[in-house]
Amino acid sequence: MGAKAGQRDQRDGSAGRQRLGLILFGALFVLLFAGYAIAEGLTGPSVPSGAVAHVSGAPDEFATIDEEKLERSVKRQAAAAEGKPAPKPGTEQYEELQDSALSEMIEGVWIRGQAADLGITATDKQVEDELATIKEQNFPTDEAYEKFLEKSNFTQQEVNELVELQVLTKKLQELISNGTPPPSSEEIEAYYEAEKEKQFTTKASRDVRTVINKDKGKVEAAKALLEKDNSPGAWKKAAAQYSIDPTSKDKGGLQKGISEEFVKGPLKAAIFDSATGELVGPVKFQDNYILLEVVKLNPEKVKTLSEAKGQIESTLRQQGQQDYLSEFAADFNSRWTAQTVCADDFLIERCSNFVGDGRPSNAPPACYEDDPKTPAVACPAPVTPISPALPGSISETEPKGKPFPQRPLPEPAPEEGDAAPTEAPPGVPPSGAAPSGE
Repeated sequence: MGAKAGQRDQRDGSAGRQRLGLILFGALFVLLFAGYAIAEGLTGPSVPSGAVAHVSGAPDEFATIDEEKLERSVKRQAAAAEGKPAPKPGTEQYEELQDSALSEMIEGVWIRGQAADLGITATDKQVEDELATIKEQNFPTDEAYEKFLEKSNFTQQEVNELVELQVLTKKLQELISNGTPPPSSEEIEAYYEAEKEKQFTTKASRDVRTVINKDKGKVEAAKALLEKDNSPGAWKKAAAQYSIDPTSKDKGGLQKGISEEFVKGPLKAAIFDSATGELVGPVKFQDNYILLEVVKLNPEKVKTLSEAKGQIESTLRQQGQQDYLSEFAADFNSRWTAQTVCADDFLIERCSNFVGDGRPSNAPPACYEDDPKTPAVACPAPVTPISPALPGSISETEPKGKPFPQRPLPEPAPEEGDAAPTEAPPGVPPSGAAPSGE
C-alpha cells in the first residue's frame, strides 16, 4: 500500500487538510507551522515491522504509526472529499492523500510528545467536556453525530483520541502564549515616544455644517434662508431640502472632525480661514457647490503615556509572544523531525531520513526550468514564513485562528486633498461621504 520507494517530491499538506473538512480537526494543529527544519542523518531507531513511521521520545502507545492506521486515515480523507471518487492506490492522487494523512498523524504524535515533556495532560473529564462542546456546536442530535461517525469512517476511540489531542494542543498553546514576560516600563516609554506622533496624536479639526448640491442655485437658495436664521433647526430644514449628501443631510448638515490634511484649495480656505458661525459659499469643489459654516474648533489632542499604556503593553506583549512562538516553532520542528524515522516507502518531509531537493513544496516545476513550455504564474519564496496564530483565536470554526498583528500602526495619512481612510471631505457624496456625527 506504500508509495514509490525513495525520495518523493515535497507536497503541500494543506491541500489534504482542506479536503479533510471534518469539524473535529478544527483546532488540533495550532502548533503545526509551515517551515520545517530537516535534520539529515539523524534517523534514530529503525521502523518496526508493519509500521510506516516511528517517533522517538513520544509516548509509547502513540510513538509508532502502523500501516493499518494510516490506511484508515487515508480513507477518512477520501470520504471527506464529497462528490469525488476515492483515488486508487498507486495513483498520484492517492499518494497525495497518503502523504497528507501521514503528515497529520506524525504531527499529532509530536504534540503528544511535547506535551508529555512539559507535564501537560488531558483528564478524562476534560476530554468528555470538550467532546460535549463539539457535539453541542455541530451536531443537533445524537443521530446526527452517529451519522457523522459512519460517514467519516471514525470509530469512537479515534474520536476520543483526536479530542484528547485537541485538549493537549490548547493547553500547550496557552503555556506557550504565557511564556513571555511582560514588557518593562522602559520598553513601554520608548515605544510611546517613538509612536506618539503617529498613533497617539489626534490632529486639530473643525466641525462644520454643510449644504452640498450640484445645482449652484439650490445652494444659493439655502444660503438665503440661513442668512435670516442659521440656528441648528434652520440648518436641519435647509440641509434636508437642498443637500444631496446622504451622510449629513439628515443631521442638519453636520460633519465632524474635518482636518486640514484631508482638504485642499478653495474648500480648505473656506473651512480653515473662516470664523465660527460665518456662512461661506457657495464654494465650488469638484462637481459640487458647497455652503458651509464652522460650528466648533477641536484642538489637537495627544494621549498621555498613562492613557496609552494599556494599548502599548498589549502591543509589546503580542510582539514578544510572536518572537517566542517563532523560536518555539523552529525548535519544535527541528527536534521532532530529528526524532522521526519513516519506512522507505513512506518518506515525507516530516521524516529525518527524507532528503528533499531543497525546493519549496508548493513550487511549480516551471519555476526551476530554464525554458518552461508554460511559465509559472507565480513562484513561492524559497523560505516559507512561520505564521503562528493569535493566542485564544483558535476555534472549531476558525482552525487557523487569527494571525499576530505585526504592529498596530495607523493607516498612512493620505496626501493633501485625498479622502481619509474612513472619512472624506465635504462635497464627495455618496461613496466618498464626508465625516459626519450627531
